[in-house]
Amino acid sequence: MNLKNIIDKKDDAAKYMQKEIEYIIKNFEKRDPGSVGEKQSCDYMAKVLKDDCGCETVFTESFKENPGSFFGWIFFTISFALISIPLYFVFPVASVILVAIGFAIMFFQFGLYKKVVDRFFPEKTGHNVTAIKSCKGEVKRRIFFNGHPDACWEWPVNYALGGIGFDLHIGLAIIGALYYMVLAIINVCVNGIKIGLLDTSSGLFVAGLVGLIFVPFLVGMYWMWNRKRIVDGANDNLSGCYMGIAILKALKDEGIELENTEVGVIISGSEEAGLRGSMAWCEAHKDDYNDVPTFIYSYDTIHDPKYLMTNYRDLNGTVEVDKDVSDLFMECAAELGIPCQKGMVPPLGGATDSAAFAKAGFRATGITGLNHVLESYYHTRRDTYDNMNLEGLANCYAVSVKVLEKFDEGAKQ
Repeated sequence: MNLKNIIDKKDDAAKYMQKEIEYIIKNFEKRDPGSVGEKQSCDYMAKVLKDDCGCETVFTESFKENPGSFFGWIFFTISFALISIPLYFVFPVASVILVAIGFAIMFFQFGLYKKVVDRFFPEKTGHNVTAIKSCKGEVKRRIFFNGHPDACWEWPVNYALGGIGFDLHIGLAIIGALYYMVLAIINVCVNGIKIGLLDTSSGLFVAGLVGLIFVPFLVGMYWMWNRKRIVDGANDNLSGCYMGIAILKALKDEGIELENTEVGVIISGSEEAGLRGSMAWCEAHKDDYNDVPTFIYSYDTIHDPKYLMTNYRDLNGTVEVDKDVSDLFMECAAELGIPCQKGMVPPLGGATDSAAFAKAGFRATGITGLNHVLESYYHTRRDTYDNMNLEGLANCYAVSVKVLEKFDEGAKQ
């Protein structure tokens, strides 16, 4: 199916996305993970997918989660690091153990998105939406476009200093904790395992005092996120939700029905709580959608066109996504002459929902449009509908429609 006419209207599609995103932000409550606002936006987009996009199948599913845990690990890791500092001077073995436990919590809870400390935080209910537009004939292929509707708690340091200041703050806190861990190990090796005040005339004692310069950065980590301010999340990530919605609406407006390819949208809630919605979706549908080749494209923060990227690795670089799904997006971008980088979600960069889909065995990739040296709108009050990039939206939309066109051609072979 030739979809050039839809591709050529990419600017109109971008304006439609921005208008819809403005409506959600202005009319519904804030959309932190597991909130009323998140559900309101899911309900609204489900209605749009049914009424305006012609999806015959539209359903909403709920799941349980503990959203406070995703950044809540900071409390444990930083508290252990701070307690380890006075222990260094009197009981260095305990200091080593506490820092090691703190880093283990950080690695598993944030590095791998495991549910290590979830049980210590209040339980809430998140929501996912799945919508599918049927094809006219036999189903031979299926494609899903995915985005997450929730928005993040504000990151004050990024708002005040931008990404360099934000990264520097985190880096110095990590270095500070490692500094005392290494000193404590040396202390044990030199003085053995014992309890007692370190010799105040020793170099190790002086080194311990020097390390106190890291304390302000460690303490500052308690305020890395502001639980009382939820950002609008226009770019991150209503932009991702509306990428698939805009494609389906364009197909309906043009009266186009594909012969053998189903087209769907997955709105997976609570990504900002550690991919909890996409994980729940994968668990609920682990035995579904394997009847025909099925591709999933996860979009996250589609903003600046010069940073449009296909992420071949996700989840802090630990998860390899599907190469064929990724290559198809790159191929289509090249065919349209739209710049698109081949990259990855780097260590300490977090994740997109494609990581959850890939880990569960689905064929998926993640598409982003942001600078990995974080800009001051990312997870701050500047992420508003009037701070969206229409060119970035239009370019990503055009490539995505081309992906659908070429993917549908494969169903005829």
